[in-house]
Amino acid sequence: MLQSSPPLIVPRARYYEFLCLAFSFVIFLLDVKLFGQWFTTEKRFLSVVANPVNLVSVIGNLVAAQIATEIGWNEFAISMFSLGMVHYLILFVTLYQRLTSSNQFPIVLRPAYFLYFAAPSMASLAWKSISGAFLVSSKMLFFLSLFLFISQACRPAMFKKTMKRLNVTWWIYSFPLTFLGLACAEYAHE
Repeated sequence: MLQSSPPLIVPRARYYEFLCLAFSFVIFLLDVKLFGQWFTTEKRFLSVVANPVNLVSVIGNLVAAQIATEIGWNEFAISMFSLGMVHYLILFVTLYQRLTSSNQFPIVLRPAYFLYFAAPSMASLAWKSISGAFLVSSKMLFFLSLFLFISQACRPAMFKKTMKRLNVTWWIYSFPLTFLGLACAEYAHE
């Protein structure tokens, strides 16, 4: 929300900093709640409830890192970035292992698999903001997101059943593609 704010909200203004801190605090509290449930529950809680839509919270961490860098809070940006990347790795491994199990994701929600490449795309943009240039780390994250996109684009039959009728989950196609497009533009400028 802050990234697409109107021009009257200046990144160095107090209310911009307050909004960034408020939104980031909410994201941080949700992360603490999620990680607390995952680590302290005796049952295999994460493997039961995890789905690709959980990657939206990872993207929230990475966006908070990018905005915190714009404000000048570099340490906070690095902490949000690292929290987002750890969250992404845990979800990626859990969801990858779950793909082969009998607990399949509903067909109507299959567009959510596009969120797999949104997080590395946003991570490459966030790390570019933190480091100040599109360095090797940003390029690695960009190429990871490009690989994940191509691997999904090569399997159109997986998404064919979801395209028969208009569905509310179609926003999940454009959302990750926007982040991938932004990362491609940053890579092209480099």
